[in-house]
Amino acid sequence: MTATTTAGSGTVEHLERGPLSMDELAEVIALDIPGGSFVNLGIGQPTKVADHLRIEFGIVLHTENGMLGMGAAAHGDEIDPDLTNAGKIPVTELPGASYFHHADSFAMMRGGHLDVCVLGAYQVAANGDLANWHTGAPDAIPAVGGAMDLAIGAKDVLVMMPLFGKDGSAKLVRECSYPLTGVGCVSRVYTDFGVFEVGAPNVVVRATWGISVEELRDRLDTPLLTVQAGGA
Repeated sequence: MTATTTAGSGTVEHLERGPLSMDELAEVIALDIPGGSFVNLGIGQPTKVADHLRIEFGIVLHTENGMLGMGAAAHGDEIDPDLTNAGKIPVTELPGASYFHHADSFAMMRGGHLDVCVLGAYQVAANGDLANWHTGAPDAIPAVGGAMDLAIGAKDVLVMMPLFGKDGSAKLVRECSYPLTGVGCVSRVYTDFGVFEVGAPNVVVRATWGISVEELRDRLDTPLLTVQAGGA
């Protein structure tokens, strides 16, 4: 695999591959989570991140239905119908796993005890606003879940989502048009076409897959900056 770096910057453009599948994107996210973190993975695509975490990193997964020490998804003989994540997907447990009432689990979320959460989204704004519970459409079914608690309770909120909807519209926007889940809470957005830092005056492109930064500028309505050479 080869990658190119945009002129005068540290942003990496992977023009030879992409867009990424959600499984490939989950691996990218897993490698970015600091070792020793307490992490919650949102229902849906973010649960795939669990399958790519390495035990030696010491990352502890939390679920709002009352578990610490969740492992990867369970398959075949590993499946225990009484052991699931918040999305009712059978999972495995790691040594030292513990269980508790979901009220205690939400207290952990609201109390600022989680280092990282990974959530899905309908939209994320350049300033870090998150919209992931309702599209506002009259016939849409709202799904609040624990997203609001995680959005304000986790120390670092990451979003995993496709960059564009089925109609081609961008989900990373200048300003959210859907009802908000949290205000200014997201720090980084992971998509099939690229990784973006948000929450500042401008969106910063960390990496792209199958598309250049210039092409992204043509398709997104928010200003994009690149990482300066030698930057973090």
